[in-house]
Amino acid sequence: MKYIVVLGDGMADEPLAELDEMTPLEYADTPTMDRLAAKSEMGMVQTIPEGMAPGSDIANLAVLGYNPKEYYTGRSSLEALSIGVDMKDTDIAVRTNFVTLSREKGIPYKERTILDHSAGEISTEEAAFFLDMIKKEFQDDNYQFYLGTSYRHLLIWNKGEAVELTAPHDILGQKIGNYLPKDKKLSEMMEKSFLLLDDHPNNDKRERYCSNRANSIWFWGAGTKPALSSFQEKTGLKGAMISAVDLLKGIAIGAGMKVMEVEDATGDLHTNYRGKAQAAIDALLKENFDFAYVHLEAPDEMGHQGRIEHKVMSIEYLDRRIIRPIVEAMEEAGEEFRILIMPDHPTPIRCRTHTSDPVPYLLYDSTKEVKNSRLYCEKEAKETGILVREGYRITEKLFGTYTE
Repeated sequence: MKYIVVLGDGMADEPLAELDEMTPLEYADTPTMDRLAAKSEMGMVQTIPEGMAPGSDIANLAVLGYNPKEYYTGRSSLEALSIGVDMKDTDIAVRTNFVTLSREKGIPYKERTILDHSAGEISTEEAAFFLDMIKKEFQDDNYQFYLGTSYRHLLIWNKGEAVELTAPHDILGQKIGNYLPKDKKLSEMMEKSFLLLDDHPNNDKRERYCSNRANSIWFWGAGTKPALSSFQEKTGLKGAMISAVDLLKGIAIGAGMKVMEVEDATGDLHTNYRGKAQAAIDALLKENFDFAYVHLEAPDEMGHQGRIEHKVMSIEYLDRRIIRPIVEAMEEAGEEFRILIMPDHPTPIRCRTHTSDPVPYLLYDSTKEVKNSRLYCEKEAKETGILVREGYRITEKLFGTYTE
């Protein structure tokens, strides 16, 4: 038996007037998920434990079977594993975004508004140039910067403090003054970065090509050195991770899973969907892995950007370019398999950030005959009355070990 998770990050949403009061998942044309839904168990799962912030870090740990209340030590420390940073016990990892702030003349930094948490989904190559400027200005023995992917980068703070910091995607459209770090040095670096970056010719060029400026850094997601237990020792399964983002790669590395690198996997709408599907197929059928986790970032990014049509499109791409080829490959190989399809958390267009609401799951088993007339979406999954209250137990459903 092969086990597969296909996770559409932030795919869950709320009914929208623009989609005839349907959610993007309900509205999207998803023939493969519809075919599987007719033969699948569906329900809802609470991936975010009570009292914890709704983020991809906590939710994906849960979907992989790790209780976030036991294993979570911060988002950026997981990303550090992917970037290859060997953290000391006294280090604090801090996510460093390139963001877009408003450019009104003559106002203090704290009066500026955050317009875009991703600086127009800046490319890694462009970000590397700006990060070099940040390094030259701020890097020393206590503050070390590391290049990540796209807008997502890393600060390692020697003998630092896991201070409370605000995620930029949580405050889009708001003035930043109430959300700046209480730590004086972190706040100072952010303010000075605006002076360093805003008027740079490379940002003028980006704006001419209709891209948002990368005109400030933004610190958030501070965490201490992680300590995940081995996925294989915990489950008895050899696992592979397919994702474009450092967070998921870091979780996989911490859990002793293999990270399957995919060329041109970017984490945005135009990522290499087919390459991700093929990486999962190769891991399962050629490299004899038991478990593959395929993560797609695009629905989450489209939710943050408030792009309804593009969020629908990302879900349709997930169905056609990732789920269909994986399912067809398993069927053609005559391989028995179970596939779990779900989001990690909602990223509703309404608020453009994460919420803690339960999310719908679809669980298909190629060896079982299940018949129903439901389609995979939030409304129909909720109508089943099934709710997995402890999200980290959803893998027990996948592996067939779940008991009430």
